[in-house]
Amino acid sequence: QPRAAAAVSAGLLAHIQSASAVDEEEFLKTGQVSMPMGVSGQAGKAKPITGVVLREGSEVSRDDRSGSVLAEILLGKSADPTPVLATFTSPWPLAKGGLFDVECRDASTGDGAFLTVSKSKGGKTIDDLPKSFFVDSLFSSTGRFSFYGSPTDIKVKKSETDGPYRLLEITFSNLSQSTNAEIPRNALVAATIPQGTDDVVMLVGSATANRWRKGSEKAVRDTVGSFKATLAPTGGMKIRAKPQRGELS
Repeated sequence: QPRAAAAVSAGLLAHIQSASAVDEEEFLKTGQVSMPMGVSGQAGKAKPITGVVLREGSEVSRDDRSGSVLAEILLGKSADPTPVLATFTSPWPLAKGGLFDVECRDASTGDGAFLTVSKSKGGKTIDDLPKSFFVDSLFSSTGRFSFYGSPTDIKVKKSETDGPYRLLEITFSNLSQSTNAEIPRNALVAATIPQGTDDVVMLVGSATANRWRKGSEKAVRDTVGSFKATLAPTGGMKIRAKPQRGELS
């Protein structure tokens, strides 16, 4: 009997340890990860921090026909926030679930784009910010690409400014826990600092290097190229942040 009980305990421990394992590649593809016995891969895992704060009373929307995505976000100090309209056109549907703020993705391939916000440094213009600012913001330990371990082999291949927008091309790799192999990935970033604010708003599109070569590059480029972030009309209504999941309004 003691041996049988020990065997059961050992099996239960192994199951729990297995259920704690998260596959970064699978998360980037589906937004979830495979777990034993159908347990959701989102369970018990901290939500990536994108810095996106939605305005109270607004909803992220996407027109199924045109693919146009609209989100009203708040920048600046919480006591006196500035409303900004972030728009882009996406061939992928909106990602659903508590892990996502403003994101569109193809759950079967992992191709997609997400919105992220980072505080600027000392009132610099978008052109003044060093490439390291964007690398540190996008690949922080709590960022969207670091759901399971920080990405490696990060390289900024190109950086240029087009009016109020900074455009960057970045390559990096994620470690797949299931295969223990590095999965190369390509990303495009469009970043801007909306007038009257000191926050950097970015749309980040990406796909695996393999899919990039097979045609995903165009969809990502078109999506990121359509990105705009402009001041929103206030309309005389009180500007407040939308409560996060689990928060009381």
